[in-house]
Amino acid sequence: MQARQPIALIGSGTIGRGWAIVFARAGHRVALFDKEPRALDEAMGLIESSLRDLSAFALLDEAPSAVLARIRLARDPGDAVAGAVHVQESVAETVEVKRAVFAELDRLAAPDALLASSSSAIVASRFTEGLEGRGRCLIAHPAAPPFLVPIVEIVPAPWTDPGAVESARALMERAGQTPIVVKREIEGFVFNRLQGALLREAYCLIRDGYATAEDIDRAVVAGPGRRWAITGPFENADLNYRGGVREHATRMGPAYARMGAERGQDDPWTDELVAGVEAERHALLPRGDWAERVAWRDRRLMALA
Repeated sequence: MQARQPIALIGSGTIGRGWAIVFARAGHRVALFDKEPRALDEAMGLIESSLRDLSAFALLDEAPSAVLARIRLARDPGDAVAGAVHVQESVAETVEVKRAVFAELDRLAAPDALLASSSSAIVASRFTEGLEGRGRCLIAHPAAPPFLVPIVEIVPAPWTDPGAVESARALMERAGQTPIVVKREIEGFVFNRLQGALLREAYCLIRDGYATAEDIDRAVVAGPGRRWAITGPFENADLNYRGGVREHATRMGPAYARMGAERGQDDPWTDELVAGVEAERHALLPRGDWAERVAWRDRRLMALA
C-alpha cells in the first residue's frame, strides 16, 4: 500500500487505539503517544489483537503485521507530532485536560498541522479560544470502535478555518470513514444527541414500569436498529409510505407530538420543517425511483438477516 501522510495520536485508550488502526489500515504512518507509560506499552498488543480479528473477518487488505508496522510508539508529545499533518487528541473528556493538551499541541505541532479532538460532547470553542493557532482546531468525533463504526463528526469552532474543515473531512473520507460536517457547535453534536434522545425515553419506560431493560434492548435490535443499519430516520420515513416524508409526517406526526408532550417537549413538525426535509429527500431520491429503493432496502435487510 502506498505510504500516506504521517498522523499523530495523543492518547492510547480505546479511541486512540481505534484511530491507530483506522489510519494505519489506510496506509498512513502513525505515531501513538500516551502520558501513561503502562497504557502505551499495552497498546500495541491490543492493536495487534484487533488487527488479527479484522483479518479473520476479511476486513483487512493486507497482513496484520503490515498494518502494525506502520504504527510506532512515541515517548513524548514532541516526538509524536514531529512531521504530522494531522494530530488527533483522544484524552479525558474534561475541558481542563483538553485545554492543557491543546495548548501543548499548538506549541509543538507544525503550523500547518490540523489539531482535532475526539471529544464526545465538549465543543472546541471551550478549550481552543486562547490559542494562537485556533483556526486549525476542530472536533473529529468518532464512534467506538472507529475501525468498525465509520461515522466521524467534523465540528468547527466559530473561528475554525473552512479549509481546515474540508481537509479533515477529506482525510477521514480517504481513510475509509464516513464524515459528516456539523454546521455549527452544539453540545453532544449529532449522533450523541440522537442516542441521548433514545436513551432518555428508554429510561423513562423503565422508570414508569412499561418494559425491562432486556426487552427495550431487544426491541431496538430486532426493530429500528435493524433498519437503521441500512437507512437513517428520514430515509426510513420516506420509504415507509408511498407519499414519502410528507405522508409519514401526516400520519405519524400527531402521535409523536402527543408522546413528546408527555415528556414536556414542544417541538412540532411544522409544515415548513417537513417541506424542507421533503425537498432534501426528493433531491436524493426522485419519486420515480421510490419503488426500486424500497426493493433495495428489502434486499439489504434480507442480506443482513
